[in-house]
Amino acid sequence: MKLIDLAAVDHTEKSAADVINAVCEELGFDYASYATFNPVKGDVQGYANYPDEWKIHYGSQGFHHFDPTLYQSVLSIAPVDWGRFDQDEKFNAVFRDAHDFGISSRGLTVPVRGPYGECGLLNVTRDCSDSEWDKLKKHVMGDLQLAAVQAHDTVMQSGLLAKALYLPTLSTREQEILQWVADGKSQQDIGDILSISHRTVEVHMRSGREKLGALTTSQAIGRAIGLGLIAPG
Repeated sequence: MKLIDLAAVDHTEKSAADVINAVCEELGFDYASYATFNPVKGDVQGYANYPDEWKIHYGSQGFHHFDPTLYQSVLSIAPVDWGRFDQDEKFNAVFRDAHDFGISSRGLTVPVRGPYGECGLLNVTRDCSDSEWDKLKKHVMGDLQLAAVQAHDTVMQSGLLAKALYLPTLSTREQEILQWVADGKSQQDIGDILSISHRTVEVHMRSGREKLGALTTSQAIGRAIGLGLIAPG
């Protein structure tokens, strides 16, 4: 599993990076990051305005393999205050080092779920007192949730995620069959249209699901549409 900095992908517009910078400037946070997970490979990719030295250290130490601000927060549908991780050994392992780079362990993760099963995470941190933190959260929570949606939407629509993830390669037949499924055709219908047996249709569908890391055909269709491999039905 890799940690991919989307800011390093060749492109001309860094709209998600603009969002996280605006979160800090306008809402009063020290640092912010946006991350999402590759549903096929499990790689973590995103943007962060942390110091470059910390980003390098974070990746080299493999913190992205077990950081609970990622792996616990992705299981939640509500914002996650990092205070719940105070007794978590993995969290403390990450933020013992983070403190050396001037990064506070006081933070918040806002999860946002997209239409194809993907999940984005907006993380923010601020070094402040308990009372300041509680006041800040109440004041900016709505804006943070809106920013999380905006960051996720801009990355998904920009095509940067596809460049960073090295899209799975579907065969022409797999794409063709998934497209027919998206258009509402049954296996029998597809077999008749393509002059192949319905069992052959299932073989190609199974192969397509495996390449897309999907458990069901519906999930495979959603991911294929999200990755631009087929068109919505």
